[in-house]
Amino acid sequence: MGKMKGKVVIITGGGKGIGFGITTAYAKEGANLVITGRTESTLLKAKEKLEKEHSVRVLAIPADGGKEDEVQKVIDLTKEEFGRIDVIINNAQASKSGVMLEDHTMEDFDLAIYSGLYSTFNFMRLAFPHLKESKGSVINFASGAGISGKPGQSSYAAAKEGIRGFSRVAATEWGEHGINVNVICPLAMTESLAKWKEEYPDLYERTIQSIPMGRFADAEKDIGRLCIFLTSEDGKYITGETITVQGGSGLRP
Repeated sequence: MGKMKGKVVIITGGGKGIGFGITTAYAKEGANLVITGRTESTLLKAKEKLEKEHSVRVLAIPADGGKEDEVQKVIDLTKEEFGRIDVIINNAQASKSGVMLEDHTMEDFDLAIYSGLYSTFNFMRLAFPHLKESKGSVINFASGAGISGKPGQSSYAAAKEGIRGFSRVAATEWGEHGINVNVICPLAMTESLAKWKEEYPDLYERTIQSIPMGRFADAEKDIGRLCIFLTSEDGKYITGETITVQGGSGLRP
């Protein structure tokens, strides 16, 4: 362990769900962590748990990623506290999932675009000077909802496919600076998914049957460990890729 010791990692939406699993994986590797999101209580609870169990330094900064000034605050406080930025992981996303396209409003679309696409854009652009110094890494999160066109996911899919598109451009533009940029499309067990399992057990079983591996990913062990690989020296030559971590259910040419 200790593969990321001394590195500074910013994780959006790092206080819960997939984000917290990723944060835990980095904590076990000795990274200095910055977790950000819109709910301060969630971040502080995560910070307390991480510092107590893993003896790492955690900076918890509430921020709305869709607002440039708030993202700049995260970047500035991170630099002030730790002196460097090595990794940006853009995981945060809100959306009106389940609302059909014909029923979407501009406000629904704005929610997905600002919380996902603009947040990812803001963190990448504002962190770029620091990533250039450290020859760092970026991991952005997209979804099979955009790749396969799942119903009820129009604004979410639009945000996620936008993220995939400009991630590839960033990988092309930033490669000369030693920065690698990749995209992960996960299918992981989270608190909300566990609640869905309890409420709709039959649908959950049918969903599981469609996954060749027969389970959802573990946020820390399956998603977090992949993030560690892609942002360590082991994975630095991999860039511009979309990696589906969906137990075989995201097969594509």
